Amino acid sequence: MLTSNLALQTPPMTQIRYLDSRNRSDALRVVLQSDGPGVVEAPELDSPCIAIHVGRPVRLDCRHGVQNHSGLAIHGDIDIIPQGMTARWEMKETDTALLLRLGRRMLSRVAEESGFTRPVEVRSRFRVRDAQIEHIGWALMAEAHRGYPSGRLYLDSMATALAVQLLRGHSSVSGNNGTAKGGMPCHKLRQAQSYIEENLHRDLSLQTIAEAIGMSASHLKNTFSKTTGTPVHQYVIRRRVERAALLLREGRLPISEVAIAVGFAHQSHLALHMRRLLGVSPRHVMQAPGY
Repeated sequence: MLTSNLALQTPPMTQIRYLDSRNRSDALRVVLQSDGPGVVEAPELDSPCIAIHVGRPVRLDCRHGVQNHSGLAIHGDIDIIPQGMTARWEMKETDTALLLRLGRRMLSRVAEESGFTRPVEVRSRFRVRDAQIEHIGWALMAEAHRGYPSGRLYLDSMATALAVQLLRGHSSVSGNNGTAKGGMPCHKLRQAQSYIEENLHRDLSLQTIAEAIGMSASHLKNTFSKTTGTPVHQYVIRRRVERAALLLREGRLPISEVAIAVGFAHQSHLALHMRRLLGVSPRHVMQAPGY
């Protein structure tokens, strides 16, 4: 899933959308792109690319260089493709990703300022979770939807923060990235998030999620919050609102049906939480799909 001037797309490819920051910053490029069923192949990149999965769970077959990976990509999953590496994605349904491309000199500059004297290599990553990168990604997507009102300085600052996190967590100079003390193991976190994504339309409870991943409700409550920084119930509500916004932008269902499809009891329940989290009404999202 890379921009059309970087990717060699084989049909059928559909529903490609852009929130492009071209000409706004030399340090960072932001693109939101949807690809329909088919294959996307990218040639060797001249700078690292971070792809954050957006929206519904999608099963993908991926290749970075000679490494292959298959599995379910859920909202917030991150792929990292290093500089100089080819990439390939194959999907049987539409997939959406937020693509973040650092400028060619940004990572080198940040590495030099951080005191690293030897060359730094970004590591290839498949479907990892990184709360810092995820927060940067969602902030940039919100900025893009609003037409980049904060200007070049904001994008340059976010590019620096992104480069720092790449070095700290996903490079040849990374430290130990084990589970934080008291946090949830990575595989359990993925199980919990996958279960939530696939069951947003249901009446989820702490107990049902805990039973699905083989944990006690109290342990899930404590470790999920420590690992993600968000309580389970707030995470579920936010994901329902974000999924609802995606459905509303597609324009295929009325607001009342969207509310039920993502697990809200009724339309006014969706409207309450959408205004609280996004600052707009469902009707605004439906009528202004670029929001």
